[in-house]
Amino acid sequence: MTRGDREAEPDHRPVEHHTAALRDILQVISQSRGDEQRVFDAILKHACALCNAPLGGLILGAKTDAAQRMAAHIGQFPEVLELFDIGQMRMDGNLSYAARSIIEARLVAFDDMGQSDLYRSGSPIVRAMVDDSGIRSVLFVPLLQGAQAIGTITLFRYDLDPFRPDEIALVEAFAAQAVIAIENAQQFRALQSQADQGAVSREILETIAHLEGSETPVFEKILEAAAAFCGSDNAGLALATADRSSFYIAAGWGERNFPFRYDQTWPLTDPQPVPTVIRTGTLVNIANLEDTALFKAGDPVITRIVEASGNRSWLVVPLKKDGLAIGALSLSRQAIQEFTTSDIALVESFAAQAVIAIENVRQFRALEVLNAELGDRVQAQVGEIERMGRLKRFLPPAVADTVVSSGSEKMLQSHRALLGILFCDIRGFTAFCKSAEPEETIEVLQTYHEEMGKLIVAHGAGVDHRMGDGIMVLFNDPVPCDDPAGDAVRLAMAMRDRMAELCKGWKRLGHRLGFGVGVSLGYATVGMVGYEGRFDYTASGTAVNLAARLCDQAEDGEILLSPRAQVAVEDDMETAPHAELALKGINAPVEVFRLIGARAS
Repeated sequence: MTRGDREAEPDHRPVEHHTAALRDILQVISQSRGDEQRVFDAILKHACALCNAPLGGLILGAKTDAAQRMAAHIGQFPEVLELFDIGQMRMDGNLSYAARSIIEARLVAFDDMGQSDLYRSGSPIVRAMVDDSGIRSVLFVPLLQGAQAIGTITLFRYDLDPFRPDEIALVEAFAAQAVIAIENAQQFRALQSQADQGAVSREILETIAHLEGSETPVFEKILEAAAAFCGSDNAGLALATADRSSFYIAAGWGERNFPFRYDQTWPLTDPQPVPTVIRTGTLVNIANLEDTALFKAGDPVITRIVEASGNRSWLVVPLKKDGLAIGALSLSRQAIQEFTTSDIALVESFAAQAVIAIENVRQFRALEVLNAELGDRVQAQVGEIERMGRLKRFLPPAVADTVVSSGSEKMLQSHRALLGILFCDIRGFTAFCKSAEPEETIEVLQTYHEEMGKLIVAHGAGVDHRMGDGIMVLFNDPVPCDDPAGDAVRLAMAMRDRMAELCKGWKRLGHRLGFGVGVSLGYATVGMVGYEGRFDYTASGTAVNLAARLCDQAEDGEILLSPRAQVAVEDDMETAPHAELALKGINAPVEVFRLIGARAS
């Protein structure tokens, strides 16, 4: 029967022994920081010694968990320990008293567990402890965190020797110290994890920045990092095919060989979690694959995953682009240990980085395809293989189109051209990068370039270059236009209006960012620069430097014009004198004008 109240018997161990034990445990807690294992071992050692218990265990788990975990133990009871090792010690109060103590958040004790209700009902766990291990008197003290239990300290005696109230009180004190150690370790690991995650995110972003033809290096880093942070044994990344009829495994990581081939595809209509997540865009978190209807029905894929990889707990998160799932990132554990909310949030951030890598490579491949098509057209026109290769690899689309249309490569040579030149960047971006999380930085920068890119295309610019948050746009070369300064100013106003909207949204998130633009009109040297494998079509000269310096001087919301640009647009645009400035790299002070807006018609 469950222990009831009874008179305390005298404790034959001096009180100073109890005090010394508590002091020793507190000292271990103060020294352990992120490692609660030392605390668990010390608590269990003192509890067993002071309570004359030859067997003991410290078990962790919440009532919502699928299984219990043995964090520390003293003595050998192999029949039970094996169940913990293979993740089969289920959180079921009808199978074990440790689970009952956790679920009900209360102390459980028996003078003779052989007379308990679970023994009489035939619980294999309780029967093994009594019949095989010879255990009689038992004590289960919950680790209470508020009103919920997060584990239990269990003590066993072979003899019919009930635990006294003073012994129970001592173990309850030890349980409170175990909770303190767990909370301290969680806080320490959270801080350490944030630092580690930031370092890993920066490494992943650095890899993304240098991607060209394949996402695989980023996928491998993401899977390895996600598995490490979430304590997973295996990880995989699947992608849908272009027609969304099927999917394939793009990358995998794990302690055991992945049981599926990378060159194989499966229908997206299949019922398993990965195709389901890609179809629906909704994550799946499975505590135990063996409890799923698919496994019980003998689904060959799920059965193979369980038997070949030993996986039990499984998390599958969608890779989303523009609201559509284009793939899925999955993590699995061989132990039955459901993924937590913090695990899910972390994996979702890694999934977002995978999508960025995919999009970067897609753009690179699209450019390769475009250049290849341009190369084929040029080859058909002039039959020059070398010229075709240069077009395929190095020309921006606008330049390539002009080359093909002209049928001549002379324009690629260095030449002088009258250009409308626009420079813009985000005000306060450097300070923002230092204080913001990497994911926030990526999101802001991605939105910025996407929105500015749409405007650049809409206004017919010939060439644009991106450098972090800085953008340079050229008008009148290689694509000619009638009003290069006017076109540049009209693009600047459209950019300013759109950025004002974006900055309002960012400000609500606590990001104080602005936007400045500089516009000049003048002659510059234009052509191909670089070396084999790294050519680029760009411009250089005083007019280019002047636009860049004006951008540097512009305050949030300002568009500054060079004198020549102001003269070119003054009939259509209202401007005002700004200042005469000595600008770096410019020989003489420059009279700078501020754009107010378009004149009323």
